[in-house]
Order: sequence, then C-alpha cells, then structure tokens
Amino acid sequence: MATATASPSAAGVPVGPGLSMFDPIFIGIDEFGQPVYITLAYRNLLAGGEPGGGKSGLLNAIAAHAALSVDSRLVLLDGKLVELGQWEDSADAFIGPDMPAALDVLRRLQLVMNNRYAWLRAHNRRKLTAADRLSVITVLVDEIAFYSATVGSKQEQEEFVALLRDLVARGRAAGIPVVAATQRPSFDIIPTSLRDLFGYRAAFRCTTPNSSNIVLGHGWAEQGYSATDIAPTNQGAAYLIAEGGVPRRIKVAYLTDAQIAGIADYAAWIRRPATISAPAGSPADWGMAA
Repeated sequence: MATATASPSAAGVPVGPGLSMFDPIFIGIDEFGQPVYITLAYRNLLAGGEPGGGKSGLLNAIAAHAALSVDSRLVLLDGKLVELGQWEDSADAFIGPDMPAALDVLRRLQLVMNNRYAWLRAHNRRKLTAADRLSVITVLVDEIAFYSATVGSKQEQEEFVALLRDLVARGRAAGIPVVAATQRPSFDIIPTSLRDLFGYRAAFRCTTPNSSNIVLGHGWAEQGYSATDIAPTNQGAAYLIAEGGVPRRIKVAYLTDAQIAGIADYAAWIRRPATISAPAGSPADWGMAA
C-alpha cells in the first residue's frame, strides 16, 4: 500500500505555478485598491526616497518573483548584505561591500550583454523573447550611492557608474533588466541622463520636492505629484511612473522576514539543478559568459 506524503504546502512552503520574468509582476495596489503590475523583462526600475520609506519592500517583491521564475537568474549587489541577503542561495552572484567584486560582476554582465547582441544581430533580431529559452538576468542593486560615492577609489566609483549606465541603457533588449534603489536621490547620485533610462521610477517619501523630481522627472512635484506628501508613517507608499505616463499613487506589497525566508528557501530548492538549457545555435547563458 502506497504511503501518502505531505505536500510542500502542508509544511508551510509556498507552492505555485511556474512564473516567468516575461509575466507581469505584482508589486502592490493603487489608491483605489486595484492591483498594480509591472513588466520588467524589457524595462528597468529606479526606486528612490528617504530611509525606511519602503524601497527594500519593492526590491524584495521583485526578487521573490524573479527567484520563483523558471527563466530568471539573479545578480544581487547589496552593500549592507541584509536587504537582499535572504536571496543569496537563489542568486548566481551576491556582492556585498566589495568594490572589486562589484566591478567584476558588472564587467561580466557587459560581456554577456555584448555576446547576446552579437547573436541577435546574426539572426536579424532586435531583442530576446521568451521563445528563445534564455534566462532573464535580473540585476538588483540596493543603494547605488554606496558603490558610486562611498566605497572604493574615485576611479572605481566612476567605472561602476559607467558600467551600470551601460547596462541600464543597453541591457533591456538582451534580457538583462536592472532594478536599482537609492536613499540619496540627488543629481550627483542619479544624474538626469541615467534616470531617464529607467522605464519605471518609484519615488517613496522624500524630504524635498527636488528629491522627488530627481526620481520621477522634472516638474512633477509642481504638478501635484510630490513624494513629500507621503506621511512618514505610511511606509511602502510611493508615486510610480512608467514611460510616457503620469505618476500614480501605490502601496507596495510587503513581505515579512519570515515570508521572505519561506519563499527564498523554496526558490533555492527548485533551483538546485541550476541549469536552464539553451537551444542549439543560441548564445550561451550567464554561467558561460554569453
């Protein structure tokens, strides 16, 4: 007689259908209680605002979707180690307060991007699609300012900014979206030329209208969309703007540490083989420097 075994869900492990980075990602609700989704495969996302505003909640919601996606690889840069640290076992690379390692992983990503574009050009294509069965390499950076203005030499900081800008500018069509956050939304950290490359921008509570404008774009605060209006106690509230759109007030979905641990453990378990096969004639994947 067969012995029944408990399903993973019975043990408190989240189980769901296979997700994809080409699927819409649920990030929260708007002011009318309607769900808010973003499609990240061909976009980048910038989150800015004062400490404790909820940026890490947004990054963790995206990391959870990416970790559970069958076609995603994670590259994490976290100067504090603890904001994205629970996803380390699901990541191909997890970089802490180590500038040489951060530069090395960005150079490697640039090589992957260039090789993917060479393959696309050889096949008269302009962007990767889900049908190519290549992983979307999701890059999450928690605190741009740490790597661009705090740790390392001035030369290393400038190289980091240049590599990040190149990845944000060219990585989308190659399946390498960037999600970056900063608690110092200022022109020296997020110059306009870099900000405008992000298709999605989320402004959490800011102390000045100028800081809000640096994230959302010039002039939005004067039109009534200022993140200074967000109450300090309303953590997770933000103004989200998409390319060509108008900022909308949202409340980011919040995952507790216990929930993140459960999802991260399950994601690491389903990723044990750590291989996503590429079809014949396609560029090699992240692990083979494509």
